[in-house]
Amino acid sequence: MLYIKNESNNPYFNLALEEYLFNLDDNENYVLLWQNDNTIVVGKHQNTAEEINSEYVKEKNINVVRRITGGGAVYHDLGNLNYSFIIKGMERADYDFSKFTIPIIKALKKLGVESELSGRNDITIDGKKFSGNAQLVKHGKLLHHGTLLFDSKMDVLSKALKVSEDKFQSKSVKSVRARVTNIKDYMSQAITVMEFKELLLKYMFDEDTELKESQLSEADLNNINSLMKNKYLTWEWNYGESPEFNVKQAKRFASGKIETLSNVKDGIIQDIRFYGDFFGSGNLEEIENLLKGKRYEENDIRSALKDVNVDNYFKNISLDEIISCII
Repeated sequence: MLYIKNESNNPYFNLALEEYLFNLDDNENYVLLWQNDNTIVVGKHQNTAEEINSEYVKEKNINVVRRITGGGAVYHDLGNLNYSFIIKGMERADYDFSKFTIPIIKALKKLGVESELSGRNDITIDGKKFSGNAQLVKHGKLLHHGTLLFDSKMDVLSKALKVSEDKFQSKSVKSVRARVTNIKDYMSQAITVMEFKELLLKYMFDEDTELKESQLSEADLNNINSLMKNKYLTWEWNYGESPEFNVKQAKRFASGKIETLSNVKDGIIQDIRFYGDFFGSGNLEEIENLLKGKRYEENDIRSALKDVNVDNYFKNISLDEIISCII
């Protein structure tokens, strides 16, 4: 396992670094511990405009960037620590988060903090979330990354993100704070987030895991900066363009929320987009293109998708459930 030491707090660089390592044609496994300054990171399939409090984001000069994994939007500041595993030899997207969250849980236990995996991809203390996790499997590699709220500013977190009505009955700051917490509040001794980072790196691996520190080369940095410039700094990637629509549907399932925006004219689907915090490795444009030109009717939609492995695009969500989010 190679540990890439990264001191950057630039979210656009950090996500470019992660994708660059994920796409490298090599035989290495990687682990990263990194921080973003004052940033909202939205999931790959989310409609950014509906996930952020745009006025507050602009007022506070909060960065907004999209990641390559599914799941929901999260807030990062320098009181938050992010971790990433990039593992070779993974052919299936089983989304077994426990393989990577259990080392975090064990490390926290060594620091005197009891935590547990909760729901599909969260780690909690006393029922309060401090870590959200996401995964992607592609070309035999797995990317698993997660957040660790150590000493984050909860007031900024709650104001920067919009709270979906299907998650909370109230959009108040209080309802958000009730569900999230900082690890620092449960520590028996006061330490900084940087001290926490070093201790986490020490405790999260078994004794038989050989951890080597590695540095990025000049060529690596040039490639990462190019990816940052051409993708992660662009409006097209971070926001994208939603179609004009006259039909909006949304449902939440155990494996995530799906929202569809459809432009339907004379009963024919002219354009359709899928958004949500679900997981999946497939390119949603493939599904969207299959539905364009089809009648806005269940049988036609079902026929268009009958030969598609929908689990590749919407993990653990059935075809019937997907159709219910369109019609």
